[in-house]
Amino acid sequence: MQASTEQLLNTISQMPQPELETFIEQVLKLRAQRQAPSLSAPESELLLKINQGIPAELQHRFNELIAKRQAITLTQVEHAELIQLGNHIEQLDAERIEHLAALAKLRQRSLTELMQDLGIQPPACV
Repeated sequence: MQASTEQLLNTISQMPQPELETFIEQVLKLRAQRQAPSLSAPESELLLKINQGIPAELQHRFNELIAKRQAITLTQVEHAELIQLGNHIEQLDAERIEHLAALAKLRQRSLTELMQDLGIQPPACV
């Protein structure tokens, strides 16, 4: 039995967040396999890690705290949480760069060339 796109989206929209994250990872893996079946297993694994991104809940809370800081309504406890979340996001970004560097080495390309190949823009603040 095949479900329509609308039925699939309706079902997906009702998933709890952790289940949704797992589902998204599986879909990304499936898409990577379909788009580039000639990729080696290490390349596929690195691309999955590179494309993983920041978890939605983490990004949402970080954005909430940034908005409170801009509105000057951030408490000391929230400020500490904001610093902790910022450090965690920086760690995730550093891991992503490590995966990009490993993929660049595997493909014998510079990091800049690989990022251009993948359409990844460096952060504006760098």
